[in-house]
Formats: sequence, C-alpha cells, structure tokens
Amino acid sequence: MENTKPWVKPALEFGPLILFFAVFMLYRNDTVAIAGQAYGGFILATLAFIPALILTTAIQWRITGKLAPMQVATLVLVIVFGGMSIWLNDPRFFKLKPTIIYLLFAVILGTGLALRRNWLGAVLSEALPMDAEGWRKLTLRMAIFFVVLAGANELVWRTMTDSTWVWFKTFGLPVLLFAFLLGNAKLYRDHALPTPKSSDDDRAL
Repeated sequence: MENTKPWVKPALEFGPLILFFAVFMLYRNDTVAIAGQAYGGFILATLAFIPALILTTAIQWRITGKLAPMQVATLVLVIVFGGMSIWLNDPRFFKLKPTIIYLLFAVILGTGLALRRNWLGAVLSEALPMDAEGWRKLTLRMAIFFVVLAGANELVWRTMTDSTWVWFKTFGLPVLLFAFLLGNAKLYRDHALPTPKSSDDDRAL
C-alpha cells in the first residue's frame, strides 16, 4: 500500500469493526423482521460485518496483491461463526469466534517455537528487523498473550451483557493489543538489527 493515502490502511482494517459497533448501537434495543424471522441488534450487526469484512479484505488483496495467513484465517472463521450466528439466530457463535482465533494464533506460534521456525519474523521482519533471539522472545510472549486474550473474551461474553461484549470487542481488544506491542518496546530496541551504513559513510571512513 505504498502509493495509497495514509488513511486507507486503517480504514480497511477497522472499518468493518466500526460498522459492526454502529449497527449494534443503533438496533441494540430493537428487532427487525427479515424473511419472517425477527433479528436483534447483535445479529443485524453481524449481518453487516461479514460482507464488509469480505469487501475490505478483497480491497486489501487488490491493492497489495497478497494477504497474510492470519487475515485469511480470520476471514474464514468470521464467515463460518458469523454465518452460524445468523443462520441459527444465536449470538453465541460469533462471540466465540475471537476465542477460536486467538487460540489458533497461539497454537501456530507455539508450534513455530517447538519446531524452531521463525514464522512470526517471516511475516513481520520487514517492518520490525530483529535478531533470532528477539523473535523467539516475542513469539513466546505473543503466544501467551493470545491465550490471555482468549480467556478474557470467554470471561466477558459468558458473564456480561451483549453491550459490554461489543464495547470490549470494538475498543478493549485493540487497546490491549496496542498496550502489548508498546510494552515490548525495550525488546525491539535490545534485539534490533544494526542499521547498515551507506556507501558514502563507508568511503568517509
């Protein structure tokens, strides 16, 4: 997305989630009849979210020519669990989706550690160049973090209201992820790869 405007990437990434939040807040106390079936605000929001995510994912693929494995996995799980929630008119399946996603990511990262494969670095090394030890530490921390997020999602959706879960999903989870990434700033610095000197600097020396 090098040649696109700076706002395009965050709009594509967060647009479907904001749409989900907006539709839910608009219809949270109402029901709407579709094809003879009454749907509450949560299901209506899910019904808006799925095509929006498909569209933004397709746009990202069109712009960049590629999709990260996590994007593909997320899209598939959203379609499956979101579709089940709509089909059965039951919000629980869609609420379970983040738990499945986070546990899947944790298993993938844990498997990479066990096999001594730097799968996280293969995806992020261009944006965050670090040595092998740095990637090992970050992979372990991120795997544990995803397990914690899965547990937090289970706690919220099983014990609290739909509104609380929607706020947690829309704002709480992104804030936790941002805090995690920020909290590892020292790791990034300690294991950053040295910046190669330019040819002009070499000649000056």
